[in-house]
Amino acid sequence: MLYIERDAQGAIVAIYRDENEKPGLEPASLLDAEVMAFLRSIDGTETLDLQLMISDATMVRVLEDLIDVLVTKNLILITELPPQARDKILSRKRLRAQMADPHLMVDDIL
Repeated sequence: MLYIERDAQGAIVAIYRDENEKPGLEPASLLDAEVMAFLRSIDGTETLDLQLMISDATMVRVLEDLIDVLVTKNLILITELPPQARDKILSRKRLRAQMADPHLMVDDIL
């Protein structure tokens, strides 16, 4: 979970990892459009690295979904993948199934 600080006009001025870093912080998700826009507005290599990490994470999800579609349509067999790839895909499927638990919030993880 991230925590944001806003100015008097309501614009994000800072992002923190710990809500105890400053009083009055508001919880937010890394995937919020406003948070992403704030990160894009900051110059610096660290911010670009963060944006690339976010992009990588979403691209991995796209690839997982693509593999699921191909397997479901019997265009490929999961057993045709290299063992290491198959193990990673199945491991992520198990994690995603655990995240589907109604008591677990994705924002708690981010």
